[in-house]
Amino acid sequence: MNKGFIDIGEPELASELGMMENQQLRIRFADAVDAETLAEIGRKSFYDAFAKDNTPEDMAAYLAEAFSVEQVTKEIADAKNLFLIVEIDGQPAGYAKLRVNEAPPAVTGKKPIEIERFYILQNWHGRGSAQSLMQRCLEEAKQHGHQTIFLGVWEHNQRAIAFYHKCGFVKVGEHPFLLGSDLQTDWLMQYEIES
Repeated sequence: MNKGFIDIGEPELASELGMMENQQLRIRFADAVDAETLAEIGRKSFYDAFAKDNTPEDMAAYLAEAFSVEQVTKEIADAKNLFLIVEIDGQPAGYAKLRVNEAPPAVTGKKPIEIERFYILQNWHGRGSAQSLMQRCLEEAKQHGHQTIFLGVWEHNQRAIAFYHKCGFVKVGEHPFLLGSDLQTDWLMQYEIES
C-alpha cells in the first residue's frame, strides 16, 4: 500500500477544522515502530469513552486483550489491516484501523471495508482531527477499490453515533460485542462511497 501522508497546514483549512492556524495536522500510515503508540492511544481512548459505563473487571480484560503491544504489532503485520495515525504538531492525536474482512449480513453495500477502530484522544475532540481522519479513511477505501465502508458503534455511544451520522453513515443493523464478560449491542453503520 502507498505509504504516504497528508498535511493540513493551510491557515484557512485549519481554521475551518477548528484548529489553531499554526498547528500542523498530518495523517500517515503506521508500521511496526508505531505499535506502542497505537496501543497507548487505543487504551486511553477506549478507557476515557467507556470506563464510566462498564465494570473495572470488564474494562481491564478488554484493554489487556485488545491493546497489548504484542496484539497491535500482530495487527499491523496483517496485510488485511491498514492503520492511519493522526499527528498534530508531531504529537499523536488518534488513529483509525481499516480492515478488509467479511462483512456482516446487514452490510449490503458492494465491496465493503470496515473501520474497525476510530479513536481520537479526548483532548483533541471537537477540533477537526476526527473529520480529517474520516475523510482520509474514505479516500483510502475508494483508492483501494471499495464501494462501501462500515463500522460498529456501541448503541449507547451517542457522541460517536452523532459524528458518524454527520459523516453520512446510516444504521443498517446490529451485532453483538463482548466487552470482558458483558455482551453488548453495537449498531452497524455503513456509508456508500461515490465512484
